Amino acid sequence: MSDLGSAPLVEADGIGKTFGAVHALKNASLVLRRGESVGIVGHNGAGKSTLMNILCGTLAPDAGTLRVHGAPVLLLWDVRGAQRLGVRCVFQELSLCPNLSLAENMHLAQPGSDTRRWRERAGQRLMATLDAIFPGHGLKPGDVIEKLPIGKRQAVEIARAFTPGDMPLDLMILDEPTSSLDGTSTRQLLAYIRRFVAEGKTCVLITHKLREIFDVADRVVVMRDGTVVSASDIADTDRERLVAAMGQDEAPSSAPTSGAAAATPLAGRTGNADADAVVVQGRGASASLQVRRGEIIGLAGLAGHGQTALLMQLHDRAHGSAQGEVDVLASVAFVAGDRQSDGIFPLWSIARNMSLGCLSRLRRHRLIDPAAERAEVERWRARLALVTPDVDLPILSLSGGNQQKVLFARALASSARLILMDDPMRGVDVGTKHEVYELIAAEARRGERSFLWYTTEFDELFHCDRIYVFSAGRIVGQIARGELSEERVLSLSFAEAA
Repeated sequence: MSDLGSAPLVEADGIGKTFGAVHALKNASLVLRRGESVGIVGHNGAGKSTLMNILCGTLAPDAGTLRVHGAPVLLLWDVRGAQRLGVRCVFQELSLCPNLSLAENMHLAQPGSDTRRWRERAGQRLMATLDAIFPGHGLKPGDVIEKLPIGKRQAVEIARAFTPGDMPLDLMILDEPTSSLDGTSTRQLLAYIRRFVAEGKTCVLITHKLREIFDVADRVVVMRDGTVVSASDIADTDRERLVAAMGQDEAPSSAPTSGAAAATPLAGRTGNADADAVVVQGRGASASLQVRRGEIIGLAGLAGHGQTALLMQLHDRAHGSAQGEVDVLASVAFVAGDRQSDGIFPLWSIARNMSLGCLSRLRRHRLIDPAAERAEVERWRARLALVTPDVDLPILSLSGGNQQKVLFARALASSARLILMDDPMRGVDVGTKHEVYELIAAEARRGERSFLWYTTEFDELFHCDRIYVFSAGRIVGQIARGELSEERVLSLSFAEAA
């Protein structure tokens, strides 16, 4: 717990930042002290990531003052300057070089002065930190980043930032660090944050998962519309107050009822009389996964155990680019969790990214009707409350959560009957999550569309009719929603692993 009488480690006062017509920060102020964990919450586009980018030196503010260790720093402030003063950040979007190994990525971050056996030494340093934060991680120094599932990549990114080096580490900023971690890795990271703060260090945690704030934070700061609207000790607030301060209404958490009664299958195994099943082969044995019209099907289990691989296999098979044991008897749309690699087109506008999935039905005389395209874009912009002054701005002008909304709009605006969702709620705020949950449930109730949903957030499984548990690349069990419990999911996952 922080000592409120101690001198501030960081003082940001009246910070302002604009990007063209977008006012990302307006007179935002924040004080951070040694030995405390501060949670920062707010809806997508509230300015959280922009403020953190200024604190760690990757952005320069247009207005305001910044003091670190009591001294003004803005005139010479950059990333290296921030690191020299003990400030590090794990960004929401991963920064690892995908074609390099873990050891090589570690060496890029901390080159060191010893040029002999640098790869071995860098790997040893990173492995020591991974062991401390994520025991049982199963990673090796020579593993290439692009061959790892996104949850493992995120663990490497976090461990690399926490690895000691020649520069001090007084303040760690974590921007949505658990967005791709499974439950076990998340608990390990939160426990490490508590140990880190207990040593007199300071941690800032930005997350839309409010339970994590109440688990580790001493104070919580709420941002809205580019400014700080409240700051309080965690003991003096609760979930309802935080959601209200964020300017959002949180929908009830009851699970929706889908329209799973229809009998028409959406996916099946080629050449099999039992044509309503997707059969997944693994280690000489097979298990079946069935998706029927109007169902919401969840995929669970430890991260990186085949859930994303199955979704990609189904997507590729539906588009005729893969052969194999599965066949898909419906048109397919995909909502990526790793939006930078698999989702957005970074050089395109917001509107073009959004309308891509529905262009085939917006044709007039074999050409795209611009008026119809714009009307569809504006409809989904309003429906998902997309925070932007202009949909013709580049997609990268949006916050990460708003980029994810664009991917949802692209899939739901399409005519696809089967929506594949690969942990799609990464970086999405609480209010928008519940709006999307209701949207998914409404689409399923109509019986025209089904959903295959991989999620690392256990609570989201209660929105599914049935859940398939994965372990070591294969399905090891099926659970009905009424029988779902975290203990049962974990039992199936670890029993198969053992």
